Amino acid sequence: MVGDVQFSHDGVLMYCDSALYYEPTNSFDAFGHVHMNQGDTLLLDSEVLYYNGLDKLARARYNVVLKHGTMKIYTDSLDYDRLYELGYFFEGGKVLDHDNVLTSDWGEYSPPKHEAVFNYNVRLVNPAPPAKPETVLLSDTLHYNTQTAIAHIVGPSNIENDENHIYSELGYYDTKAKHSHLLNRSILTNNGKQLVGDSVVWNDDVATAEAFGNIVYTDVVNKNMFTGEYCYYEDDTGYVMATDNAVAIDYSQQDTMYAHADTFKVFTYNIDTDSIYRIMHGYYHMRAYRRDVQAVCDSLVYDTRDSILIMYRDPILWQAGQQQLGEEIRIFFNGENIDSVQVLRQALSVEQIDSIHYNQVAGHEMHSYFKDGEMYLSTSEGNVFVNYYPFDDDSLMVELNHTETTLLKMFVKERKVDRIWMPAATGVMYPIPLIPEDMYYLQNFAWFDYIRPLNRYDIFEWRPKKSGSELKESVRHAAPKQKLSDIKKKRGIIEKSSESSDLSENSESSETSESSDNSEKPE
Repeated sequence: MVGDVQFSHDGVLMYCDSALYYEPTNSFDAFGHVHMNQGDTLLLDSEVLYYNGLDKLARARYNVVLKHGTMKIYTDSLDYDRLYELGYFFEGGKVLDHDNVLTSDWGEYSPPKHEAVFNYNVRLVNPAPPAKPETVLLSDTLHYNTQTAIAHIVGPSNIENDENHIYSELGYYDTKAKHSHLLNRSILTNNGKQLVGDSVVWNDDVATAEAFGNIVYTDVVNKNMFTGEYCYYEDDTGYVMATDNAVAIDYSQQDTMYAHADTFKVFTYNIDTDSIYRIMHGYYHMRAYRRDVQAVCDSLVYDTRDSILIMYRDPILWQAGQQQLGEEIRIFFNGENIDSVQVLRQALSVEQIDSIHYNQVAGHEMHSYFKDGEMYLSTSEGNVFVNYYPFDDDSLMVELNHTETTLLKMFVKERKVDRIWMPAATGVMYPIPLIPEDMYYLQNFAWFDYIRPLNRYDIFEWRPKKSGSELKESVRHAAPKQKLSDIKKKRGIIEKSSESSDLSENSESSETSESSDNSEKPE
């Protein structure tokens, strides 16, 4: 048959320029401008079509275009099975849907389910050219729904979005909302930062990520990381929050520091500039462990501008056999090492000698200075009280030296007190057998060894201070303010003004009474 050939079979209309019709098998071969229309919803165009009426199988070849709703498939070889309502290409194809372009070596599409499956060298680009691609998804296996425009990742896949890279083997990507929900320990990477979790939610539009379950956030540039059960990250602002068994890990120094708190937050300022800096907050039940130093406090703040870590509310710091505490502790870093430690208000330093004897220093403020990780000088200022046990050449404890002064300098060598300097001071020296019971410990002595973190796993067990041993915050009174009334009173102004006010009140009352009398009189 030649010229405007038309076929009709079970609700399907087919048109072509010429055809060979095989009546015994109820099939035909169509050539030239082939067009198949099924219910005005499914349209198929090609150069050649082989149709078997018994099997209801249409095989389209050369410049094939399959249209269904907003979706279009472009390929050179496509078979469409009308019995199962399934079309598939096997020599490479391209799919256009909404604002997406999908290409693969093999693919199939089900019009009733609006589901497409792609295999081998799958590539999804959003938005479609000629616009600049914002998201590119590469995979070996991908499911796609043309109604929802959601891609279902079921194999090793990589998603590129600007400077963000996502690796996932199972998950969903909503191309309309630009929103990803990824499972099976998916990995989000951005400029040296990496976020991993049992599930990761990524929002392209606002560049935010959330991770749930066994999360690991790593900052390779700053050599620190967070672990926990939940993490939130903002790419544009550099804001990070970790909570639920959260642990901050710093591996920038020779030894790794582990810190646990209820919540950690990192704020980034002047991002994408040379003046960038970060401030980290950790609050509630903070415990930290490193082999050479341990700490406990209620909350802390770390500022990268000055490399200062500040501990608030009952902070305690331990180094070997020494304990320091006060109302506030500031740790200054010089590169990777501690430069100095400052203890403010109600400062107390205790060094354990044995279960009974402790070297103790109490004052208003203390400074400890370090070099190559070792303390070489410690100073105390303001109402300094000292309990010190010197040893003789045979390493025998000689006596107790109790001293009161205004300034104390202790020079340390090889982790032992080398010498002590102080200005005019008052003190008493007690031989060991004659030490009074009330002189063993200073008035604010406290030894919190039972609170001290023992290892990196012990940071999760919060042990509060025993009742009555909590640090009472000192009250700093403000200067008294003079009242204007007091000044006037001293100068005798108040009395005069009060007399005049009394006169004025009397005159006002008389005027009021007169006016009330007048109001009773008729006009």
